[in-house]
Amino acid sequence: MNSLAPISPLPSLSPPVVDVQGLSRRFGSGPRVLDHLNLSIAPGEFVALLGHSGSGKSTLLRTLAGLDPVTEGKVSRPEEIAVVFQESRLLPWKKVWRNITLGLENATREKTLPVLEEVGLGHRVDAWPLTLSGGEAQRAALARALIREPQFLMLDEPFAALDALTRLRMQELVFALWQRHKAAVLLVTHDVDEALLLADRAVVLDAGRIKAELQISLPRPRRHADPEFEKLRSTLLKYLGVC
Repeated sequence: MNSLAPISPLPSLSPPVVDVQGLSRRFGSGPRVLDHLNLSIAPGEFVALLGHSGSGKSTLLRTLAGLDPVTEGKVSRPEEIAVVFQESRLLPWKKVWRNITLGLENATREKTLPVLEEVGLGHRVDAWPLTLSGGEAQRAALARALIREPQFLMLDEPFAALDALTRLRMQELVFALWQRHKAAVLLVTHDVDEALLLADRAVVLDAGRIKAELQISLPRPRRHADPEFEKLRSTLLKYLGVC
């Protein structure tokens, strides 16, 4: 592909589950961290958000999660949302099943078993967080998100601290869970290959604006050896200014 012009996403017949229009955000008198940003995510769509540090990814995620106020622009999102962060953020003084039900009413140990089985932690329901491996802790964080049955799931670099093999296994798990639950997903990542393996669309953020959008229509399961995969990888790296 010779041109680096943004690629428009394929139109969706359904109203977006997330709709961001003209969103701007600045801190104090500094420059805009988000600059009149527009982004829509369709029901069940898997979107990967990439960009250099300081591009506005975390600010956008915090806004979509309701942690930062909307002072300029409009943001529409469902009430049923969940976020998985880079750190599992488990409370060490609560067992695994109690961690994943934090904030839920009428939560019981028995109700957590199906979702813990789903993420491969059925045998760790009564474990203490400090006894979990890094991959197990992130599985618990995924379970905490899934038990809330979100329409919109945000993943903030959830595999960045994991070793390469565990990261691959977690990517496979997230893909399987997405196929099963059909929630809209926004994955923040610095990993181009991760974006291409998982997402329907890759969005590149730069200086608070969307620099490019790339539709990823490769058949699943995806393989690095696919020539089209390598072409898309090269295109995304160019958007990111890497090559």
